[in-house]
Amino acid sequence: MHKAHAADLVNAARIRAGLTWAGLAAAIGAAPVWTTAALLGQHPMTAAQAGVVVEMLGLGDDVAESLQQQPNRGSDPAVMNDPTIYRLMEAMSVYGPALKALIHEEFGDGIMSAINFKADVARRADVDGDRVVITLDGKFLDYRW
Repeated sequence: MHKAHAADLVNAARIRAGLTWAGLAAAIGAAPVWTTAALLGQHPMTAAQAGVVVEMLGLGDDVAESLQQQPNRGSDPAVMNDPTIYRLMEAMSVYGPALKALIHEEFGDGIMSAINFKADVARRADVDGDRVVITLDGKFLDYRW
């Protein structure tokens, strides 16, 4: 089964079951952002993780097998038109060069790993409206050979 089809089945079953992404993550003992990305097809899960998820969601072995497959990472270009994703990309377009400059000033010539990486999303109350707090935590990889 294609990972995108498995992701659609997982999401539909999750909604029908009244489960949250965070609840599924807790059940497999993994971070919510990683788990959600894995269930949406961007990371392979272990057999044990996939087994827990499909049991909780009442899905079959074909979905469990798909969840364990290596992904083709990235997004369908049509997904980039989603308003939330578009605004995240806009934020990176505006602030990416400044973040790059600050990373290089602090660490030197290198990059932030997206492999040795953690991400988190939190809500912070604010008098002007709740704030979305996104934390990107990647290992610094020096370009020096």
